[in-house]
Amino acid sequence: MTTTQKFQKDDVHNLLKTFFAEKGLVRQHLDSYNEFIDHGLQEVVDEVGEIPIEVPESPYKVKLGQIWVIDPQSRITGPYATEVDGTKHEIYPMEARLRNLAYSAPIALEMTPIIDGREQDTELVYIGNIPVMLKSKLCFLSQLSREELIAAGEDPDDPGGYFVVNGSERVIVAMEDLAPNRVIVDIDDKGTSPVYQAKIFSTTVGFRARIELKLKSDDAIYVTMPGVPTEIPFVVIMRALSMEKDKDIAEAVSLDPDIQSQLGASFEKAIGVDTPQDAILFIGNRVAHGQVEEYRLQKAETALDKNFLPHLGRSDKNRKEKAIFLGEMAYRVIQLKMGKRTPDDKDHFKNKRLRLGGPLLADLFRVSFRNLTRDIKYQLERIGVKGPIITVSAAVRPGIITERFQHALATGNWGRGRVGITQLLDRTNYISTLSHLRRLQSPLSRSQPNFEARDLHPTHWGRLCPNETPEGSNCGLVKNLALSASIAVGVNPDRIKQLLFEMGTVPAYEATNELRVNGAKVFVDGNIIGYCNNPQEMVQNFRQRRRSGEISTEVNITYFSKQQTETEEVHANCDEGRVRRPLIIVENGTPKLQNKHFEKIGLGEWTWEDLVKNGLIEYLDAEEEENAYIALSYDAITPQTTHAEIATFTILGICASTIPYPEHNQSPRNSYQAAMAKQALGVYGTNFHNRTDSRSHILHYPQVPLVQTENMDVMGYKQRPTGQNCVVAVLSFEGYNMEDAIIFNKASIERGLARSTFYRIYEAECRQYLGGLKDQFRVPEPGTRGYRGEQYYRLLEPDGIISLESQVVGGDVLIGRISPPRFLEEYKEFEVKGPSMRDTSVDMRPSETGIVDGIFITESGEGSQLVKVRVRDQRVPELGDKFASRHGQKGVIGLIVPQEDLPFTEDGMVPDLIINPHAIPSRMTIGQFIESLSGKAAAARGKPGDGTPFTNEGPDEVRKNLIKLGFSHTGSEVFYNGTSGEKFVADVFVGIVYYQKLHHMVADKIHARARGQVQMLTRQPTEGRARGGGLRFGEMERDCLIGHGAAMLLRDRLLEESDKYTLYICENCGQIAFFDMKQRRYVCKICDEKAKIAPVIVSYAFKLLLQELQSLCITPKLKLKEKA
Repeated sequence: MTTTQKFQKDDVHNLLKTFFAEKGLVRQHLDSYNEFIDHGLQEVVDEVGEIPIEVPESPYKVKLGQIWVIDPQSRITGPYATEVDGTKHEIYPMEARLRNLAYSAPIALEMTPIIDGREQDTELVYIGNIPVMLKSKLCFLSQLSREELIAAGEDPDDPGGYFVVNGSERVIVAMEDLAPNRVIVDIDDKGTSPVYQAKIFSTTVGFRARIELKLKSDDAIYVTMPGVPTEIPFVVIMRALSMEKDKDIAEAVSLDPDIQSQLGASFEKAIGVDTPQDAILFIGNRVAHGQVEEYRLQKAETALDKNFLPHLGRSDKNRKEKAIFLGEMAYRVIQLKMGKRTPDDKDHFKNKRLRLGGPLLADLFRVSFRNLTRDIKYQLERIGVKGPIITVSAAVRPGIITERFQHALATGNWGRGRVGITQLLDRTNYISTLSHLRRLQSPLSRSQPNFEARDLHPTHWGRLCPNETPEGSNCGLVKNLALSASIAVGVNPDRIKQLLFEMGTVPAYEATNELRVNGAKVFVDGNIIGYCNNPQEMVQNFRQRRRSGEISTEVNITYFSKQQTETEEVHANCDEGRVRRPLIIVENGTPKLQNKHFEKIGLGEWTWEDLVKNGLIEYLDAEEEENAYIALSYDAITPQTTHAEIATFTILGICASTIPYPEHNQSPRNSYQAAMAKQALGVYGTNFHNRTDSRSHILHYPQVPLVQTENMDVMGYKQRPTGQNCVVAVLSFEGYNMEDAIIFNKASIERGLARSTFYRIYEAECRQYLGGLKDQFRVPEPGTRGYRGEQYYRLLEPDGIISLESQVVGGDVLIGRISPPRFLEEYKEFEVKGPSMRDTSVDMRPSETGIVDGIFITESGEGSQLVKVRVRDQRVPELGDKFASRHGQKGVIGLIVPQEDLPFTEDGMVPDLIINPHAIPSRMTIGQFIESLSGKAAAARGKPGDGTPFTNEGPDEVRKNLIKLGFSHTGSEVFYNGTSGEKFVADVFVGIVYYQKLHHMVADKIHARARGQVQMLTRQPTEGRARGGGLRFGEMERDCLIGHGAAMLLRDRLLEESDKYTLYICENCGQIAFFDMKQRRYVCKICDEKAKIAPVIVSYAFKLLLQELQSLCITPKLKLKEKA
């Protein structure tokens, strides 16, 4: 038994390795982007088709042809940069990062003027730049081998999937949205009587209409649609969609007499509307009230054809289909009312779709391309017809598209109130990067308590990670893909409809009544296409043909029996954005995937795609999974089983799958660890020497964990680990490890435990200003405005840039620069030596120190000189640095003890860390104990332990191993007191645990201040460490001092040390007086001579209040009492 199981384990490992090798961990972004480049761009252009140019003499048209990724002048077909002198050359992403450029490729469009029906010469016109996703088919990196990638300055394991805009890396975070074109029925219980409603987001290219159908308390059905201000009775719309007879309308809903009888009230609402003409006029009266009849009819027809169910078509030919679809919606609502149908679950994953980069970029391109065509039309009409040949390229402004893309990606602002679509790629470590690229966002607001939406739904199994979600307001709204998740790329539904018709589906309008009563409804992408007699056979047949490769593997089909829906239903889905997962197909109780196939994979003869092509593995979406009966392992297969899991641990995401023994922990602890894994220091990329991230950390001696999980190999975690193995004892130690603090061994730190380097980049650019003035890099001379003082410039070389390897502290100037004055009015005195320059040097942040590590001198896209200086700072662990194990047990260093004072074992072993026993019971992180035992065994036997979730060496096996190696099976050892040498009464639990250093370090947080910067308006100290702010003495602190009666201390804090101000008051009139410099005396504007002026000490904020009141035409008068 164990041998087959062991065999299985390696097999599964190889299987997953080939899955990830082929699919990659960020495949979903790349697939979506490539689809957009291949088809999305062309589709947007085809929607426009042609531009009519209305010139008075001879109107003509410009026909738009194919779109190409090429620059017509230089014939460049990839990412490129344009220099100031107009030359263009191809670039790699590293150059874009270094020079703050955008990594984007040119797009050109074929344009053909048509004059009087005669086509002129076709011209290939450059229309703009499109941002390139790294590692996509447009990116040069996708073609390179590992060695070539390293030569190009890239990390060979970098996953790609992000964009480089203005030198910074930005990710488009996937949006999780309700599926378009799907009817969702639910009950609205808000009012006194329930309202049964069916909602649909009818979506076609760049247009989204929300249509609702409501069954109200008066039993009548109403429809709301965009562009029509009021609700319209159901029967009126059916009539307007050219269904004249009542019988036809009733039968379009259902042939069941019970359901037809529910329509009585709806027919009464439409009395007097008997023909389609009447109905359209009825709608017209609601849309364009009080206009000419012709206009009303036209408006109503537009509303019906363009705004009503646009996904079925946007012309008057589609009315019949719309009527059938609306009938189906009404049928579902009536079924819901009669209790024959349950309300749809909005959180069921079959009703969700992910919107990735492709569709989002397509939206953006659609808007900017429409703007471009409008602009071309305007320009050409302005030029007029000058000669026989029309050059379209003269009228094209490529900046329209380029700037729109750049701005949207750089700010995350997508228009129409959608913000935060792109985020800065998290480069703390390799895991945080991968995790960020697999993140999803829900469009729901964080402020409302959408409890259902935040819940983990059963259909998330294998699609979303159950653990990795932030705590707090975003909990459950920001999710991450599971390892096994794969996202469907859409296929054309027409082919699928054709197939279903061939397999015996009868189109909806041809179906006989008998078939409609007894047959099953067939839906494709949510639209009813017809009826069929033998649904189960058809679905079986469809799946067989999909497994044999006749039908695209992207399509999923589901059969619903009479128990689930009143009539049988078949749903086929082939749209994009469904999250699916791969499963092994099982037939008659035997899995299709056998040992011979595993061998082929092990030898590398077969790839993952071969398994799918040969029908051994298939992808199921959340809907088709409703038809499946899935075994958790090969052992659990029964004759009824239809599929088997490949590996259970793939239900976890990137972060959660690095936790060893997670099934022994309390679940929130795994969520905490998933969040902290993204803050651990490691090596985030092997090319960190050439990168110019504004801040980054590198751990000096990363170690591969002794207790590993299966997924670490697959994700490349072992190449870029984020922690170190430490000998950890569990012991209370003199109170210095209370409240999760950790005690460190001083010798371990001196040996290099948890050391890291912090890099920060400072940059400066020589800008050019209007009037030919520009910045200069050089050492500013004394007397320049804003000159800092000689000692600050001591490290600069003559060219104004600091020398390498200089020790710098806060305030030291790194790059000396002088700029012309901000406003030209500033130098009215036109001196001989020209305008007075000001010092705009770049200096170190006040709270940081370090050594200059590297200097990059280059040129920005505008041709101005750009200098980046990298400063490094070695960080040795000190009191207050934050560490965490892999089980959500985080803590700060409470004490660093010399090795001779620490407790030791009989063998002379001294722990690196001591944690408090009180950290364990309430948190129930038993996984950490098992890791400790397993790590101890692993270190002693020289072979890593296996802590893979759900399939690991269990605690019993680990204990057996410990006994074999001569340890106690409890994991405890006899310890001696390090200071007195006495034996401890109790044994101490000790083992090896993998600890991570997190990037919250004391050096970045420590802050104190006496006197310093104040705000301009209130003259109170500024806020925040970065600005050298004060420490807030807040309301509660004030209450304390009042409670203690410490009046002088209170006055000291709130007045003397804060914003003390001497105000001059005229005792005569109570107004504010002032000191006049010219007359050298105190003046009161109101009572000139009679004034008697006295100084008063107040808070500056109070003086501000008085003046603000004056500005509101309220005059406060101050009455002064005599001084004691």
